[in-house]
Amino acid sequence: MRIRHTLAPALALAVTATLAAAVPATAAPATPTARHASCPQLSKSLKWYGTNRDKLQRTIDERGVCSHPELAHGHGQRPVAAFDWDNTITKNDVTDATLVWSLQHDKILRPARWRDTSKWLTPAADRALTKACGTDVPVGAPLNTSTNTACADEIFSIRDEAKTHGGAEAFAGTWNHRRTVPQYAWIPQLFAGHTVAELSSYAAAARKRALAAPIGSEDKVGSHTVPGYVRYYDQQRDLVSTLRRAGFDVYIVSAGSEPVTEVWSKGIGIDKKHTVAIRSVLDKHGRITYENQGCGGIGDNKGEAIPYVDGKRCWVNQEIFGIKGAKAWQQQDFGHRIAVGGGDADTDVTFVGDATGAHLVLNRNKNEVMCRAYDNADGRWVVNPMFIEPLPRKSGTYPCSTAANIEPEGGFGPVRRADGSVVPDQRDSVYGG
Repeated sequence: MRIRHTLAPALALAVTATLAAAVPATAAPATPTARHASCPQLSKSLKWYGTNRDKLQRTIDERGVCSHPELAHGHGQRPVAAFDWDNTITKNDVTDATLVWSLQHDKILRPARWRDTSKWLTPAADRALTKACGTDVPVGAPLNTSTNTACADEIFSIRDEAKTHGGAEAFAGTWNHRRTVPQYAWIPQLFAGHTVAELSSYAAAARKRALAAPIGSEDKVGSHTVPGYVRYYDQQRDLVSTLRRAGFDVYIVSAGSEPVTEVWSKGIGIDKKHTVAIRSVLDKHGRITYENQGCGGIGDNKGEAIPYVDGKRCWVNQEIFGIKGAKAWQQQDFGHRIAVGGGDADTDVTFVGDATGAHLVLNRNKNEVMCRAYDNADGRWVVNPMFIEPLPRKSGTYPCSTAANIEPEGGFGPVRRADGSVVPDQRDSVYGG
C-alpha cells in the first residue's frame, strides 16, 4: 500500500473563484520568492507551444519548493503530479509495442477456452479465435503467432478495434463505460500463465527494439501495420524531473498492464511504488490470472474497475491519497487532489480535470478531453500539440454540446461543466504545423 499524501493548499497566485472557494479557510496564500536555486526551472532549450512552459512553471513555483522551502528539507505536505503514460510521456503505445513483440515471438499461451479470457468476449470472437489459432497446441503452451498470421490478426484486431478480423463485435454485455473498456482489460488477461518477471522481460525486449527503431518506422503483426517506434518525449522527461526537484511526488497512472508500464516508467526515474496501472491477480505460483485487482469497493474482478476515465480518479484516490471504498470514485476536496495532471485522451479526462494547478493535455483530437481543455473552465488547462509528429488541425468542431461525453451506460452525450451547463462545440486551435 502506498503512503498517503496530501496537497499543500496554499496558492501563490490567484486562481479561479471555484478553486479559491475550495481552499480551506486556514490556508494563507504563499508568495513565491525571487527565482533562484530553490526554484527549479523547466528547460528553455525544449520547445513548448505558446506560453505553455510559463503556465506549467507557474504551478511548479506555486506548489513546490519555491513557495514552500520546507519541502526541500523533507517537511510539509508534498504536492502530487500524476501523468498518463502512452502518448503522454511517450510517443506511441508501449502496451501495443509489447503485444506486437510478444505475437512476433510466440509468447501468448493458449487458453483452455478463449471465452475464459474476458467475461465480455462474444461467441463470435470465441469462434474466430478458436478457428484462427487452432487446437493443436496444448493448453498452456505458446501459440505459433509468429507464423500463424490468422491467429495474430484475430488477437490484434480484438485488441485494436474490439472486432474480429472479419468485423464481428468482439465484446458484448454490460459494463460501466467510464470505469473500463474490455479490450484494455484483455491485454493483461492475454498474458495469463506467465509470471510478472516474464512479462517484464517481454516489455524490456520490446522497449529496446522500439527505442532503436527510426522515428516514423512501422511494424507488421499479421496483416496489420502498426507504429514501429516509441520515444520518450524530452519535454515530458524534463517536466517530470523538474517537478521532482521542486518537491512533487510524481506518479504514472496508466490503463496499460502494470508490469509493462513499470519497465518504461523507470526510464524517467519513476519507481514501482509510483506506477499505477492494471494490476493482475496472481495465482499461488505467482502467475498472472484472468482477474484484476479492484478499486473503490470493487474487489478482484474480470476487468470492471481498471484505470480508465473515472477509474483513473478511483485509482489516484485509492493508491495515492489512501481513500477507500465507494468514496474513491468521487472528486475529493482541494487538499486531497493532485496539483498537476497530464494526459492525451478521453481515458484521462477525469483525473486530469481533478488537478488543482495545471491540466496538461497533448492534442490527439479526442473529443471529451479536448472539449474540457478548450472550454478551460478554471483557466488552468494547458493544451500542447504532440511533440513528435503532431496532428494537423481538426476540421469542423468537437461535438461538445451533443456527443462528446462518454456515458456510463455506453454512447455519448453533451459535456457539462460542474454547474450543469453544457460546453459549446469547440474549434481546434492548438495543433501541429
